[in-house]
Parts: sequence; C-alpha cells; structure tokens
Amino acid sequence: MTKPLRIGIAGLGTVGASLARLLQTKAGSILHRAGRPIEVVAVSARDRAKDRGFDAGAMEWHDDPVTLAAQADIDGFVELIGGADGPALECVTAALKRGIPVVTANKALLAHHGVDLARLAAANGTEVLYEAAVAGGIPIIKTMRESLSGNDVTRVYGILNGTCNYMLTRMEREGLSFDVCLKDAQDLGYAEADPTFDIGGFDAAHKLAILTSLAFGTEIDSGSIYIEGIERVTSEDIAAAKDLGYTIKLLAVAQLTDTGIEQRVHPALIPAAAAMAQVSGVTNAVAVDTDLLGSIMLAGPGAGGDATASAVLSDIMDLATGVVLPTLGIPVDKLKPYTRARMRAHEGGYYIRLSVHDRVGAIAAIATRMAQNEISLESIVQRRSSGHGDKAIATVILVTHETTESAVRAALLSISEDGHLAGEAQMLRIEQLD
Repeated sequence: MTKPLRIGIAGLGTVGASLARLLQTKAGSILHRAGRPIEVVAVSARDRAKDRGFDAGAMEWHDDPVTLAAQADIDGFVELIGGADGPALECVTAALKRGIPVVTANKALLAHHGVDLARLAAANGTEVLYEAAVAGGIPIIKTMRESLSGNDVTRVYGILNGTCNYMLTRMEREGLSFDVCLKDAQDLGYAEADPTFDIGGFDAAHKLAILTSLAFGTEIDSGSIYIEGIERVTSEDIAAAKDLGYTIKLLAVAQLTDTGIEQRVHPALIPAAAAMAQVSGVTNAVAVDTDLLGSIMLAGPGAGGDATASAVLSDIMDLATGVVLPTLGIPVDKLKPYTRARMRAHEGGYYIRLSVHDRVGAIAAIATRMAQNEISLESIVQRRSSGHGDKAIATVILVTHETTESAVRAALLSISEDGHLAGEAQMLRIEQLD
C-alpha cells in the first residue's frame, strides 16, 4: 500500500474534533480520491479524557502543541488553536522550520504574520495552506490562488462575518433591536460572550487582508484597513433602508485604484435586488471582479465544525496528492509592497439619519450646510416627529450623490454647531455593487 500521509493536529475544539472524525469516517473515499491513506498520528489538546466522537487510541498525545510540531513523526501539521500570537505562532513556526507543511484555519495569524510565515515556508521548501481561514467552507482561497490565476482582479468584496449577517438579517426580517439580536446570537453560539471581534468588524478585516494579498499580489497589511462595526446600526436604519430599496450588510471591500489599494470594512446599504443582498443568516459570500471573467460570486456556510473542517480537509488532500503552490499565490519575493490609496469621493453616496429639533427653518438650514460643502442631495425625507411643541424631534433621512466622507463630516459638524441636532448623526455608505 502507498505510504500514508501522517498528520498532527493541534487543537481539538469544534473544528479539530470534526476533522478527526471526518478523517476516520471517510477514510475509504479519501483513499480513493487522494491515492493514499491519511492518518492522524499525533494530537494536542488540553483534556485527554474528553469524548470527542472519534477513536484516539492509536494517536500520540502532546500537552504542548509546539512539541508536537517540533518533534512528532508527521508529514503535515494542522493548527486549529487560534490567536495571532502565542502557541499558534510558535507551533506553526516550529513546523515550518522542519520543512513540514502547515494547514491552518487561523485568519488572525495570517493577517498579522502571513508574509513572514510565507517567507519561512519558502526558505524551508514547504508551504502554508489556509482554505478554512476565510469564509469557512467556501473555496475562495483555492479559487483565487488557482482558478483565477490568469485574471487581473480589480475588486474583491463580500460578507465575511456570519455573526453580523445573522443579526442584520433578524433585524430586517423581524424588526428586532440590535441588543435582542445580539443576545440571540450569543445564545445560539454565533457570538462570543465578548462579541467585539465580530460586531466590531475585526474578524472580517482579518479575512479581507488575506483576500487583498491574493487579489493584488501585495504583502498583507491589515493595519491599513478602515474598520467600522455594526454597533450603531438601529432598527430605524434597517427600516429606512428598506423603504429606499436597500438592505444593510456588513461589507468588506478591497479595490484597486489609480493611487493604490483601498481596504475597508463597514456596514453599507446595498440594493435589495443585488445578489449579495440575498445572502442571509450566518451565510458568507465573496465576489471577485476580474478582467476576463467579469464578476463571480461564491456563497456558502461561513462557520461551523463540519463546514470549516471540510475546508481544512481539502488542504490536507492537496498535501496527499502533492499539489504545491506559493503560499500567497505568487512567490513571496515577488509580492509588491502594499500601497494605501488616497481618499477619494465615494461613488455610491451616503445615507444619513439625523434626529432634528422640529422647528421652522431646520430642514432648509441642513440643506444649506450640505450645499456649502458641495454635497448634492439625491433625496431628503422627514419622517414622523415624536414629542410636542419645543420638544418635538423629527427624523430626517438624507441620501447624497457621490461625495467624500470628509465633506459629509464637515457638513454634519456645522449642522450640530448650529444647534439643529438632538442626537448623534448616523452615516452609512451606499454601495451600488455595479
């Protein structure tokens, strides 16, 4: 029989345990497709006694994942610990220094250290594979590294965080508040007790940084991403967007411009008829605009044990069949330095929600301040007022034509200084997704 591929797994949480089960239960089909058996021969986890649903009797156990990576008799190392530094970085580094290929689902690790790890892998004649690090089970990494290798990419964008998409979907469909949806997401295990990493946009930003490198052949630069989470999106914004023919999504966008690359993660209004608007619940989606194929979109499960383990398994299958590609799509010494684009006008315009003291002349004054900052308004709508007399507050919805964020913020500052606002203004980009 052909020599088996011996795998070591560090981390036996939801994904690691699912992967180990798949490698045992699907051993026959894996042998047929890969041409050789794949065996888990070593693992590292905190609790040896825990029942994880697979037979660990023949596996070599290590309390320290770094020891597993540095000393175990393995042909491939799978890191499923998580975290940008600490044990995850140490064990991956140890494996690469031995010339052992690494499979990881760790987007934070790659966003912060991806280029250094790619260099280390190249220096030792091996590679890092990471299909599961971006968009769960969606094969976007393989698509960009392999299928689109002959295309020039101009933009990559998508919905990259299932927690936020779940919450925004519930808010739109059921009229629920942000806080209620967040609690439900936590109860269902979609959000952590401290949900900042998800709802603050940081998880999506890590994934976008990786996609940007693959799309444009640059070094990873997660520090250059503009990040804004969904914490300030209200049910009122959701309803207003729907009335205007839009839906609100947390969007991650990387776009090539004539001055560099623009990377941003933020909630945005997108046309309700757009394909991306139909992506609901915990589903993720990634769209890539290219010169040869036009625009393509992939959608599917963005998280979950089996979905993520499926992506990890696909990378392990590549190891078994001998498929070897540069970690970041092109040889690491050919990566271009990242150049951040200069600020430019946002083509889709902005949605602005204002709580305004409902008195004579307020709307005219707001329109004047917008004009003074060279902002053209597509529409201005005053919704029903609350309160009475001097305490009446009106909600005013503005939709602008193409303009810069700096111009909008300058106008809003002037409006606030004029004394017209009864609360903080809400401003969201409108993405036409043409």
